[in-house]
Amino acid sequence: MNDKMLRDLYGLKYNPFEPDLPAEDLWEFGRAVPFLDRMNLLVRLGGFGLVTGMPGTGKSKLLQLLAARLEEQSNVVVGVMERPQSQQMDFYRELGTLFGVRLSPANRYGGFQALRQRWREHIKASLMRPALLIDEAQEMPADCLNEVRILGSVQFDSQCLLTTVLCGDNRLEERLKSPALMPLHSRVRAHLSLDGMSRDDMRSYLCHALEKAGAPQLMSEGLMAALADHAEGNLRRLNHVAGQLIWAAAQRKLATLDENLFLDLNVPGAAAASQRGRRAAR
Repeated sequence: MNDKMLRDLYGLKYNPFEPDLPAEDLWEFGRAVPFLDRMNLLVRLGGFGLVTGMPGTGKSKLLQLLAARLEEQSNVVVGVMERPQSQQMDFYRELGTLFGVRLSPANRYGGFQALRQRWREHIKASLMRPALLIDEAQEMPADCLNEVRILGSVQFDSQCLLTTVLCGDNRLEERLKSPALMPLHSRVRAHLSLDGMSRDDMRSYLCHALEKAGAPQLMSEGLMAALADHAEGNLRRLNHVAGQLIWAAAQRKLATLDENLFLDLNVPGAAAASQRGRRAAR
């Protein structure tokens, strides 16, 4: 059984529980909407956005969704940092690559000025700030985080040349509260905390994922309720178990995924989750 056979069996456009999903089909959940709208405004004003939460709660997918939204605006330049753990020299090299500025490692001040000049030119031409998105930002050295703050600030902090979104686990927020990074933390203008989804959120996610993939009736109501309960607010855990279920169902050539399959997989806690799920589905 390969991925194409799985898709053909269930009439799927793609496997909805794999990480590589089309950006246009990503789940835009209720709590995310005000944050996304706020970031759409901040590309006109500049400043910092912050996304934090426990591992597996959908932070990176939210950043992917934000990048797709911003890129829909033809006059917004979006740079996505791929190596947040870099020290200052490599940090500047990556910024130069992202924003099309040729930088010399031997002349950091020249690179500082060249980046700011490029951003000023972009703002003058488009009235939009360039956007810098940094996932796993809890890994960034403190001096690089402060460098981002200083790079984007002009006219005694009365103007901002850059819109930056920092995304990371809860260690990031704790780090930003430290004395060394407090000036950056005080400049965060939009913060979304993803410390766990509700059972209703989990079920909404499953319905959305299956509908976008082209098989809205693939799972029974009882199974969706059981999975939502079993995942305990963690989207990654939900996707892992749902992915196991869909492959097991395909191997058995089952038309619908239900609680019996969930129990047969011997997932730890499945029996208790299935019982609670049955009650929730009634």
